[in-house]
Amino acid sequence: MTDMQEQVLSVMKEQGKPLKAAEIANLMEVEKKDVDKAMKGLKTTGAISSPKNCYWEPSD
Repeated sequence: MTDMQEQVLSVMKEQGKPLKAAEIANLMEVEKKDVDKAMKGLKTTGAISSPKNCYWEPSD
């Protein structure tokens, strides 16, 4: 897992609710494209899931 992926996952866990990529980017103060790239990897490994369209949360 990359540093960015770990940071994205950490922010998701801290917020405790499903978030959009843009919201995560705002909270982390990084560009959305960087969050999108990290989330793509997290989706592939099954570390995050989508409870509703465009919103993501950690898989447990």
